[in-house]
Amino acid sequence: MNAVEIFNLTVLFQTRDGPVKAVDGLTLNVPVGHVVGFLGPNGAGKTTTIHVLLGFMRPTSGAAKVLGSDVREAAARRRIGYLAEHPDTYRFLTGRELLTATGRLFDLKGPDLSRRVDSLLERVGLSAAADRRISTYSRGMMQRVCLAQTLVNDPEIVILDEPTSGLDPIGRMDIRSLMSDLRRQGKTVFFSSHELSEVEMVCDRLAIMAKGRLVAEGPVEELVPRGERLEEYFMRMVMPK
Repeated sequence: MNAVEIFNLTVLFQTRDGPVKAVDGLTLNVPVGHVVGFLGPNGAGKTTTIHVLLGFMRPTSGAAKVLGSDVREAAARRRIGYLAEHPDTYRFLTGRELLTATGRLFDLKGPDLSRRVDSLLERVGLSAAADRRISTYSRGMMQRVCLAQTLVNDPEIVILDEPTSGLDPIGRMDIRSLMSDLRRQGKTVFFSSHELSEVEMVCDRLAIMAKGRLVAEGPVEELVPRGERLEEYFMRMVMPK
């Protein structure tokens, strides 16, 4: 079974100079239980594709499914956890209050909710800061609490847009560890990143876009030639020939 199925997806944006294809006929399958690096230069169409998967925008043509359900259905989105590229949230709340409020949106309550919140705060290294207002958090701490919020509903698919942005080396290592943990739990991680060294360490599959089109997709060991770094392979795929 595939976690994500995208069929001939096209997204057009109207500009003063005419229509622009942000995504151009994308077809992509993401298998369940894999960590997939979704790569491409700025403007390649990655974030637009993610926004379609999340139901934030409708495609011009084509379709997308999450765990067999059309992404336009609200039920599909309840099975996804999403971390935006530049996360922000209700800064007047404490970290604990934010996660508790989010859990209630997913019908969690009582001791189960309390245990879930405590577990997530510990997992992202924020137990000591759990009862501080988020307005006092550093950028890295903000990234961590928003990541915890992403996981409150125990999602089957976790979509991360530049998840290591703003994190120090220890924080980046923690994110890699978390993604590996999610894979061991049978969950699917679909994440975009410009940090190719991070991708190289944690991904088992790649999907690379350039100018709205998919230019490479498959297991890392099948795509990247032995002895070549991912950065070198990536540049060959996305640079004009």
